[in-house]
Amino acid sequence: MIDKKEFLLQSIIKAYIENLEPIGSKELKSMYELEYSTATIRGYFKKLGEEGFLAQEHISSGRTPTNEALKQYWIGKLDFPILGVNIKAMEFLANKIGLTVLLKKEISDVLQNIINVENRYIILEFTSFAVSIKYNSALYKFLSDFLQSSLKDILKVSKDVGAYELYSAINQSLQSSNFDIFNYKEFLSLALNFDFDEFTIDRFLKGSILDELKEGLYFDGFLPQNYIGICKFCKINNEDVKIFVVGELSKDYEYFFEQIISY
Repeated sequence: MIDKKEFLLQSIIKAYIENLEPIGSKELKSMYELEYSTATIRGYFKKLGEEGFLAQEHISSGRTPTNEALKQYWIGKLDFPILGVNIKAMEFLANKIGLTVLLKKEISDVLQNIINVENRYIILEFTSFAVSIKYNSALYKFLSDFLQSSLKDILKVSKDVGAYELYSAINQSLQSSNFDIFNYKEFLSLALNFDFDEFTIDRFLKGSILDELKEGLYFDGFLPQNYIGICKFCKINNEDVKIFVVGELSKDYEYFFEQIISY
């Protein structure tokens, strides 16, 4: 059971996310029909301000939650598993709310066959697709030892040994069929406003950033201070998918996930 101060903090954060305007004690009391007096609410507002959870632009204005308050709020609200996602609802709400969503299918392919085409090309046949690269005798011999290995292992090995043509060919093939991004314009605005370098932009827009992420929340250090990234595993059309939702801390992520989750 949360105490009075925590309850009022969560109430003002919820009100702020819904209205995106500073909230005063009278407004908060009226919105949620609180039993506390406005004087009591103001007293707690003052304490929360001193603790770094609420900000006030002017002495006569209402309060707004700080980035730290919003981070703690989402840490407590977004720790839940997702079974299934309605992809159409996700695309619609990403645009409506102003979020960028990256999604990538979790691939379980294995390397089934390696074909030498007249010492000119190597064709690697995976479970659901194939790629071709220029022939190299050492690489051909090396890859022959990885028959029946998983795609993830092949990608890791190719990167580790510097077989960048193979690594690039596999990623390019996967990108066309296994990666999508909703509301990429929102991400480009973020990237331009915060001066992301071309390498970082490329990692997002091609989906390689998803390969590095584990399920959980990401804040500053990875994204700008007033942003959040939410990585979740789920199923879309019975396929395993990793999604990464990126947006400002003040967006309504509870509403977003409530609307896109399917059972």
